[in-house]
Order: sequence, then C-alpha cells, then structure tokens
Amino acid sequence: MRRAPAVAGRFYPAEATELNRDIQSRIEPIAEKIPALGIVVPHAGYMYSGNVAGSVYSRIEIPDTVILLGPNHSGRGPNISVMTEGTWASPLGDVEIDTALAESICAASPILQANASAHQQEHSLETQIPFLQYFCSHFRIVPICFMQTNWKNCQEVARAILEGMGERKALIVASSDMSHYESHENATNKDRLAIEKMIALDPTGLYQTVRRERISMCGVVPASIMLLCAKAQGARSSKLIRYQTSGEINKDWKQVVGYAGMVVC
Repeated sequence: MRRAPAVAGRFYPAEATELNRDIQSRIEPIAEKIPALGIVVPHAGYMYSGNVAGSVYSRIEIPDTVILLGPNHSGRGPNISVMTEGTWASPLGDVEIDTALAESICAASPILQANASAHQQEHSLETQIPFLQYFCSHFRIVPICFMQTNWKNCQEVARAILEGMGERKALIVASSDMSHYESHENATNKDRLAIEKMIALDPTGLYQTVRRERISMCGVVPASIMLLCAKAQGARSSKLIRYQTSGEINKDWKQVVGYAGMVVC
C-alpha cells in the first residue's frame, strides 16, 4: 500500500524544489547534532510551526528507524492504529514502513491494532516526513496514531514499543501542538506547565497536568508515551529547544496555537 500525501500543497509545499527551499529556510545548519532517544515536534502548517520543528531536527542524528507517534485528528480507525506495511509518499520521495518492527509492536499488546485507514488523512505524522528526509536519505518508519486514551493504556503502549524494539535503536518522534485557540498570554502560561514536566522527564506529571489544567495539547498521549520509553532506555536530559505561538507569525494574539520543540537524550 502506498499512502499518498494528504496535506502537501496546504501544510507544506507540494513541489520538491520549493519544499527543500522552505525547509532550508527553517533549519539551523551549524547546530551541533546529538543522538536522541525522542523528540517532541509540532505539526501545523510549516508557516506557523516549521521554525520550531526545524530547530529540533537541526540538532539530532536520525537513525535508520523512526517511530512516529501522533494524535488522530480524523477520528478514523481504532483507538490506537499502527500502519504495518507499505510506503508513505512525499514530494521528496517514498519512505518505507518497517514492517517487521511494526508487527512486533502490535504483537506485544492487543490494544495496538494494525490499521491503515486512520493514517490516510492524518497530518500529524505526515508533516514530520519531509524534515526527516531533508536530513537523512534512508530510514524506515513505524507510524502510530492515537485517539485520547487513559494513563494505563499509555503505559501499555510504551511497554509494547519497548518489547517490540528489543535491542534495536530507534528515534521516537512525538508529534504535538500545544494550547489551541487561547490568548497568547494564556497559552504560554499553560504551555509552560506542560513543558516543565517534559523537561523534568515526568510523563505521569505531564499527563496529569494537561488533564488538570485543561491544556489543549493534542499530542499529550504521544508525548507521554515517548517520555515513558525514553526513561526506560536511560534518558538523562530533556531540553526545550524552541517555543513560539502562531501569534508571533500572524500577529493575532487573541486566538493562538502554541508550538514546543523538545529533545530527550
């Protein structure tokens, strides 16, 4: 199965040369690259969140395998959907799914279901592909998207990912925007609470804080699972690379979306 791009030409340029030029304008070419266990990156249109994503991808080494975790905005498919076979098309070329790893992760827990329909129109993972391709010519992916789910399921998914990985190395990408459609001041204040928990490598605190403070962080489940996996792999550091809101781009300070970029190593 070949998944066609769903948001090329809307969230990012659909033509390869223009897309490369757009990404190049958002990266930091002299940034030192480090091996990372996981990252948090936004998934809005590149005009709004691309500078945050570019700052993160500029600083990490990209391994042969990337596990993509993102929220399910379309409502299609089961609660936790893993696309286990095929390729994802991009203006910069096709990316293969790591079928063996995807199937191993699914086999580790019944709450992860092989399903492609949930991914067909979902943008949260698609928007990561061109940035990954810009920095790495060959890698394979395991795409997993989530409806909202409880903490017990977050723990179970993290366990299944780690069991499926075994001794393999992979970068876990958690795709998430932060507060949605609040004033710039309210969004930055709320987002700071969630960012503090991510810096502290506190997945439980992140999940609870987002729920308690009603922070509309759409990828809290992916971010929490990434942190659980990273901690189990010995993570010692989590750093905020960049934060901004859409208001800093379009100057609408009354209804913003927040974007945070984190690196965990």
